[in-house]
Amino acid sequence: MQEKTYIVIMAGGIGSRFWPYSRNSKPKQFLDVLGTGRTLLQMTYDRFSKIAPDSFFYVVTNKNYLDLVKDQLPGIPENQILTEPLRRNTATCVAYATYKISKNDPDAKVIVTPSDHLIVQEEKFHEKIKLALMGCEKNDRLITIGIRPNRPETGYGYIQYYSEPGNHVKKVKTFTEKPSLKLAKTFLESGDFVWNSGMFVWKAKSAINAFEKYMSEVAEVFEEGLAYYNTDEEESFIKKAYSLVKNNSIDYGIMEKSDEVYVVLGDFGWSDLGSWLSLHENSKKDKANNVVEANAILYDTQNSFVKVDSKKLVVIQGLDNYLVNESDNVLLICKLDAEKQFRTFVNDAKNKGEDFV
Repeated sequence: MQEKTYIVIMAGGIGSRFWPYSRNSKPKQFLDVLGTGRTLLQMTYDRFSKIAPDSFFYVVTNKNYLDLVKDQLPGIPENQILTEPLRRNTATCVAYATYKISKNDPDAKVIVTPSDHLIVQEEKFHEKIKLALMGCEKNDRLITIGIRPNRPETGYGYIQYYSEPGNHVKKVKTFTEKPSLKLAKTFLESGDFVWNSGMFVWKAKSAINAFEKYMSEVAEVFEEGLAYYNTDEEESFIKKAYSLVKNNSIDYGIMEKSDEVYVVLGDFGWSDLGSWLSLHENSKKDKANNVVEANAILYDTQNSFVKVDSKKLVVIQGLDNYLVNESDNVLLICKLDAEKQFRTFVNDAKNKGEDFV
């Protein structure tokens, strides 16, 4: 069978750092966050549709979002929208998609991508993906796309690589989860660290070998599913499978343990759009560095983000580095860079009533 490239879009997150705009019923990947007329999920699909046809796309999402995916990506066959009965993080999501793809096409190459990232320079991005697809042919290589850092960001994971001049696919030395500011500055100065984008490229066989070696309990569960994928029994099998596996990320479960991990360095205008602050950085701003998506009158206000329904007039005085967002039944006013507190905001709002989250 001729080798083909499959796209796996991970679209199951709840986007809590974008609350109250992003809700459990409709998380940020299903919203037109950037005002382009396309949701983040649709923009991700558009980006990869230049690489593969609809029949090679798989979307992994929570069972509650099946109709949203069908509505937003009508060209993708329903049996390629993989619905998760429980939230089990990225390792489980990747295992489900990879084992299902490998049943149909054991020689498949797979690109795994989050559904909610921004990429500005798509031609440059496609060049890097091509390098990764060529690089993953060798042995059992697991390739990730690393982003050259332009600031000491503490919200991203970092990858250190062996420099190997002239080699586009570089061997990974270490992974570091979100570092302190001091450590992030050291990483930036050293020049051999990149941000971990959460995008992966590999042969299905290589990923399965890695699951068998480093996450054998997950491999065992999803290998059993080979008898059920693409049958009427798939849904009930997956319900059972998800109850058997632990919550674990692909980074922690495999990438940080494997000695077959390589990185392709990217510089194509990337953001994970993980918070209101990162959206502010990537949005059009006024002279006072405010993002204003509202019918607003601002006095002595700068470095802020105001997003309120245009039917209301918003008058603001004296704010610096603030978020003002009214979405449905919630009004949130907080520091724009308070993303670490959003978990608390959401949990406390939930105690006031499920319809607030």
